[in-house]
Amino acid sequence: MSVGLVQTHRAFACNNAWANHRLLGACAELTQDEFEAERTGFFPSLQATLNHIYVIDLFYVDALEGGWLGPAAWENPVPFPALAELSEAQASIDKRLIGVCNALTPASLSGEVRINRGSGVQVERRDRLLMHLFQHQIHHRGQAHAMLSGTRIKPPQLDEFFSSADAPLRASEFADLGWTEETVWGPNA
Repeated sequence: MSVGLVQTHRAFACNNAWANHRLLGACAELTQDEFEAERTGFFPSLQATLNHIYVIDLFYVDALEGGWLGPAAWENPVPFPALAELSEAQASIDKRLIGVCNALTPASLSGEVRINRGSGVQVERRDRLLMHLFQHQIHHRGQAHAMLSGTRIKPPQLDEFFSSADAPLRASEFADLGWTEETVWGPNA
């Protein structure tokens, strides 16, 4: 495993946090009733979809950190009914995921993670588990993005993380998150 692959995983973790920041920021303009309203998607509302992202992030980040939380992570499928509390919890789990990725080395990236599945233990390579987690987040954020487009709120752009065209807005949002380009890309950003 190369150092470049480690940096790619770090960038994915930052992109994940940034996309959540943007999406949850847009959702903050909804009323509680709009946030809870039934919508078309795998989960029946923005509230349920965004809580699902958090719950699964909690499950996998805990395992990546060596924890044993397992299925207890989703005992309550909507642990944060209000968006403000969900946004705070999501930002916290996003920081934990960034911490996991910041601690990666080429050797640890191909190491094993033990996942408590309740009825057994799943052993997965760390790089494959991270890719699964990033894909899960993207998948459900896309559903939430589509749900948001059915409201009065314009969905935010979520796929400009790597684009220089969005640099001024991105710099402002990165500042909100406590980052710079160098934080994400390293000293040669």
